[in-house]
Amino acid sequence: MVNFTSEKPSLNVGFMPLTDSAPLVVAKEYGFFERYGLDVTLEKQNSWATMRDKVCTGLLDGAQMLAPMPIASSLGLDGQRIPMITPFVLSRNGNAITLSHKWYAHLGEHRLNDGQPVSAKAIVPIVNKKAEQGEKLRLATVFPYSCHYYQLLDWLSAGGIDLNQIELIIIPPGNMIAALKAGDIDGFCVGGPWNAFAVRAQLGFTAATSSDIWNDFPEKVLGVLASWQMQNPQTCKALVHALNDACHWLESIPNRFEAAQLLSGSQYLNMDLNIIAPSLLGSCLTYKDLPPRQIKTYNQFADSESVNFNCPSLEDGSWLLEVMQKSGHLANPTHAMSQLPHIYRQDLFHEYFSVSQDLAPR
Repeated sequence: MVNFTSEKPSLNVGFMPLTDSAPLVVAKEYGFFERYGLDVTLEKQNSWATMRDKVCTGLLDGAQMLAPMPIASSLGLDGQRIPMITPFVLSRNGNAITLSHKWYAHLGEHRLNDGQPVSAKAIVPIVNKKAEQGEKLRLATVFPYSCHYYQLLDWLSAGGIDLNQIELIIIPPGNMIAALKAGDIDGFCVGGPWNAFAVRAQLGFTAATSSDIWNDFPEKVLGVLASWQMQNPQTCKALVHALNDACHWLESIPNRFEAAQLLSGSQYLNMDLNIIAPSLLGSCLTYKDLPPRQIKTYNQFADSESVNFNCPSLEDGSWLLEVMQKSGHLANPTHAMSQLPHIYRQDLFHEYFSVSQDLAPR
């Protein structure tokens, strides 16, 4: 056991039942938390807003969070300003855009083929058809301040679609399938395993993944209150080291299959292995009768050749601030940029792993 003399060895850590919660589940089930003297209880959450609120009120010591969430919380974009930090990137990529199966026949020559993603240009006729009926294409994402939201906007814009013709709504990940099946939405951008679930259930098709839109951008991070880290510096260090070990364990493809089996348990995703495993193994299910796309980077957790792969770099944070401004979520980028070093704590990552500050961000 590696002992960092943790100030608070017993922790409650939140996670969402998603494929990229794998580092937390692996760290729990295979003893990585215990290796660093931590007794961690993983608490499954139903929505990102609930997760944020529980961290902010101290009901959770920390949580798996969307990469923009610590920024939004620290700047008060989603309500009360509560300083939050991330010292560690848990995963990169992992999201996908799924559209209702009823629209697949309308893609024409732009249908899925040759392992290529579908451009949003392919759905322009669908958007126009809805507009003629006085309706908008209704798409869902999981949280306003999320890579899902911004990736969906970028995908639509790249296809020349007027965003005024799109209705965007927020739905927790676990409710996406029911909404799609009921016809309440025309599609969604969400993390695994819900895209694979829609394909397996013949409810939708996967048009594009985050690897196609923002390849290797941070997706989930460890989020804790700034005050919590100051009060528990050794505990935070131990927590990050345990998660880092789990992320590197997940570099192995055979290990990922083991992780998929863990995730299928009722206390975690409570879902069939054939829905959870594909993205972990670099396979993107696309449509009911089509072969999957091979996307090696579909879920990324670590890279032994990149010492800063799990570092929450200021470069990534700055780019994210630009995206948030472009999307109308951020009015004062100058103030936000000055606060970024206090949120995306690459300095803590470098301290924890003795990484030179002069190294490239990743």
